[in-house]
Amino acid sequence: MAKDNVEEKTGNIKMSTTDLTLDEIHKLAFDCLQQNGADALNAELLATTISTAERDGSLSHGLFRLPAYVAALRSGKVKGDARPVAEIVSPALIRVDGDNGYTPHAHAVGLPKLIEAAKTTGVGILAIHKTHHMAALWPEVEALAEAGLVGIACTNYMPAVAPAGATKAFFGTNPLAFAWPRPGKSPIVYDMATASMAMGEVQVAARDGHDVPLGTGMNADGELTTNPSDIANGGVLLPFGGHKGSAIAMMVELLTAGLIGETFSDESKARDNGDGGPPQGGQFIMALSPDRIAVDDWEAHCDAFFERMTGLPGPGVRLPGARRHKNRLSKAPRAINTALVEKIRSLMT
Repeated sequence: MAKDNVEEKTGNIKMSTTDLTLDEIHKLAFDCLQQNGADALNAELLATTISTAERDGSLSHGLFRLPAYVAALRSGKVKGDARPVAEIVSPALIRVDGDNGYTPHAHAVGLPKLIEAAKTTGVGILAIHKTHHMAALWPEVEALAEAGLVGIACTNYMPAVAPAGATKAFFGTNPLAFAWPRPGKSPIVYDMATASMAMGEVQVAARDGHDVPLGTGMNADGELTTNPSDIANGGVLLPFGGHKGSAIAMMVELLTAGLIGETFSDESKARDNGDGGPPQGGQFIMALSPDRIAVDDWEAHCDAFFERMTGLPGPGVRLPGARRHKNRLSKAPRAINTALVEKIRSLMT
């Protein structure tokens, strides 16, 4: 049952939170999506994506995204009754036409076929077209790892990041996700923006009154700033690691646009209606089967590697994904920003 918490001081802003159980989070998202144009199937898939993000502590990709999802449904940019269709192009290549819907539905259609292809041939590629992706990127690769496969995924967005040497946005935040299977154990999973910080995290920092590290981005005048509002409103993000992150961001553009024939980030912006929701674009996902590819006992070999790594001297090495997996063990209610909950409820009246 929802419960309001006492105001908690965050930075210079007093932020109140409302406790919601995971079931309440899912129902809130489902009801809001269905009342704004999504049919039951699409609302269920996207609400599960949202509640899963909140469950695992990915706050910038949970309910925080819901108003933007609704905006795109209301404007008609996204089809609330989309029915993606998968095409087997070759034994190792699956193409999904997302029917202009949200990407979780395309995953539901395409990932089972990708898993089958990779287990049969050793490698499989899923090229997703005509979808709108604004969720975390790790769920799709984690699904592959749970099936015993290595997963790699990437997608672009609209311009938010200036390439190294530029002061104008050209790349999306261009996340790259990776998952490694560990049968009987939690898989290795990471999801990282090639930007110094994901835009959603910058927006959350602005809402909650936190500064961001110097080097995260620039303001509208091209000056480095720690003020997330200046970055999110007229400013620009920077790639992590300067030219190194910039090169990886370009790789993501080429895989998700050039290779599969979808739009580059700047092209996505040019054709977007500006409703605040995610643009139409594509996603590249690759699955690899260590059972097929490895010549040794890959599972034991890799477990020994992880043990050596986590046993190194120092404060302690944390395997990627461990924090999310620990968070999901908790069945306790999640503290959701009260203003966000009220905003979502207002979208249902």
